[in-house]
Amino acid sequence: MQPDWLLLTEGTGPKMNTTALIRPAWTPATIALMVIGFMVFWPLGLAMLAYIIWGDRLDGFKRDVNRTTDGLFAGCRRTADKAHRWGHGHRGHTGNVAFDDWREKELERLHEERRKLDELLNEFDTYARELRRAKDQEEFDRFMSQRNKPQTDVNPQGSGGSTNTGLLQG
Repeated sequence: MQPDWLLLTEGTGPKMNTTALIRPAWTPATIALMVIGFMVFWPLGLAMLAYIIWGDRLDGFKRDVNRTTDGLFAGCRRTADKAHRWGHGHRGHTGNVAFDDWREKELERLHEERRKLDELLNEFDTYARELRRAKDQEEFDRFMSQRNKPQTDVNPQGSGGSTNTGLLQG
């Protein structure tokens, strides 16, 4: 009895649409892709040429490859299932209760240390962000005071708001 997903790969699925833009035929799109492939990296152009020429045979090839790999990996799955049934496939348990308990406690301790380090990192990030903000505010305040300084020093008498220094008066 074959699985349902395998039945879909054996030809009962949708057939290749012959009106597709990229199909194994000499269409403007495939020719353009072939030329671009040769310009970018010649094996890409060669692969596109092979697809144009022999692409219609890919359905049978894919079906054969799927059958072969399914047969190979079915054996691997059976072996993994047997190992799991005998207790070798479950990660984290060795069969020694004392070791497993010690391991769990150590993992919990390490998890707690990791959480503390993450909290410390967040605190430091907040501190550094506030420090940068204070420094930026100080620089901005210094800029604003220097920017406003010439306007107040140029005309100390307050006569009419003129910023003329008197150098050009004659």
